[in-house]
Amino acid sequence: MPRDRELLSLTLDGHSLTVEDVATVARRYRPVEEIAPGSPAYAAIMESARWVEEIVEDNARRAAEGQPARAIYGINTGFGIHAAGQPFVDPEMTRQVSRKLIMSHAVGVGEPLDEEVVRAAMVIRANTLAKGRSGVRPVVINRLIQMLNRQITPVIPRSGSLGSSGDLTPLSHLALVISREPESMAGESSAPGFDGFSGEAAVPITNETGHIIGRKVVPAQEAMTWDGEDQRIVLRAKEGLALNNGATFSAALGVLALLDAENLVANAEIAVAMTLEALQGYRDAFLPQIHHARPHPGQIATASNVLRMVEDSLLVDPGHVDHDPVLQPPQDAYSLRCAPQVIGVVREVLARLRDVLTREINAATDNPLIFVRPEDGLPREYKAISGGNFHGEVIASELDHLKIALTELAGISERRTFWLLDANMSRGLPSMLVRSGPSRIESGLMLAQYVAASLVSKCKTLAHPDSIDSIPSSANQEDYVSMSMNAGLHTREIVENVTAVIAIELLTALTALRHRLTSLRRDGTYHPLTEVALGRGTQAVWAALQDAAPELFEIPLDRDVIYYPYLRRMIEVVQSGALVEAVREAGIPFYSVRSSTELVVPEG
Repeated sequence: MPRDRELLSLTLDGHSLTVEDVATVARRYRPVEEIAPGSPAYAAIMESARWVEEIVEDNARRAAEGQPARAIYGINTGFGIHAAGQPFVDPEMTRQVSRKLIMSHAVGVGEPLDEEVVRAAMVIRANTLAKGRSGVRPVVINRLIQMLNRQITPVIPRSGSLGSSGDLTPLSHLALVISREPESMAGESSAPGFDGFSGEAAVPITNETGHIIGRKVVPAQEAMTWDGEDQRIVLRAKEGLALNNGATFSAALGVLALLDAENLVANAEIAVAMTLEALQGYRDAFLPQIHHARPHPGQIATASNVLRMVEDSLLVDPGHVDHDPVLQPPQDAYSLRCAPQVIGVVREVLARLRDVLTREINAATDNPLIFVRPEDGLPREYKAISGGNFHGEVIASELDHLKIALTELAGISERRTFWLLDANMSRGLPSMLVRSGPSRIESGLMLAQYVAASLVSKCKTLAHPDSIDSIPSSANQEDYVSMSMNAGLHTREIVENVTAVIAIELLTALTALRHRLTSLRRDGTYHPLTEVALGRGTQAVWAALQDAAPELFEIPLDRDVIYYPYLRRMIEVVQSGALVEAVREAGIPFYSVRSSTELVVPEG
């Protein structure tokens, strides 16, 4: 995938990275500026790096003078339970221990993570190190940035993190590619019998004109050689620990899931509007008076979005004066009537998750952290402080909330699909949305609902909270872990499943509307559908679908076909955000939520 030319390069400062920034780097290959001398970030990085080097030099001097070494965790000690060992004083040992840490911790298993997840983690890690609390040199951060800009993507197995000292295993696979052994190790880090294996990375394949036409996986040394030199770094004191300590992959998975889910919840509201019209439902349940009487901002946002999309619709009950609400209660099933109450929860969960992830991707998350600036106010000589900022609980907990909320989003969508297909409930639509003859040999979209039900059931299993699980490790040093990366992986899978469920409802609702609208004729003549009956927003959706996927309007209404390609195409349309953009361009921007107490009312 080529880099977008229109994207301005991104500057990292450790403070101002947004979730959208992460996504543009991960998915659209946005270039990232290297940390330059003279910048505030460079100065902060160098302050902590110099302090680490001074500690290493001071211990060497003390040893030469016969004085005991000062043990500072992560700089001249072992790790975890081995931190209680004898502190070392030889500066070369600090380089060896950083490399050994990475070697031993790179033991992930399973299929490789998607490229976008690895790239998201790389830019997040570069930004967190740019805060200047980690004791790394600027070259370490800049090498990550150079890899991003050259589209060099380390191969990272997907399984192996507990979210305890962060994502130790996947980050070690990343660091394995970026680093090489010091000369004093003389081949110790190569894997005997594995041709000197030291990590792998995917690199671009270019044609004669320099355009990227694919990817290939090569050994780390090959991937990291450019300008005629091996660009891998010999890590110094603290740098190995700084690279592999922190819930970075958990955050990367969370950021991508967040943005996908924000698009998904808007598509779910579009699906509600289309189903409401297809079933000739009632708009009463979406009137603002109801929702302001129970003022949850997510609920208000969803109700408003749906109501505005069906504005001017001839299919939705307009509340005629001759309608008796007592004898004929304007009430649909919960899956329609309570859609704002269910979908609104997702919007509020997403708002909270966005806040958490924005803080996380701009946080110092390794251990120990270094505080050397006068404004830090640390009244002691030792400036390295051990703590637990690597722990992924805050990410795991919020992603668990999202997993549950998205599963509910899928569950209520499947119920609406069921209503559209059941002739006993669909207010005049043909059974399974196919005009079968007397023989009833056509199945229509019967099995589409089966698939939705299967995916919902799978989501329910995946939605089990990962954050409440813990298996002690590292000789009980890491005795309570977060499982944040598991939460991220499960969230990503749920998003994929829910996308398909919403796409199934959209495809079913579109087919139902085609059935419903073909019967709407005036004076025996056919009128364009959008002029006959649809609401403002659903008209825009109808037109967008005709533009993006005209084949969806060619599905026969009276016989079976192979529905799989149509469903796959609808999934692609949902993922693209085209329907959401079409509604916005029609002058119906979506209400959203900034917090659990604040509704965002769009301009216009």
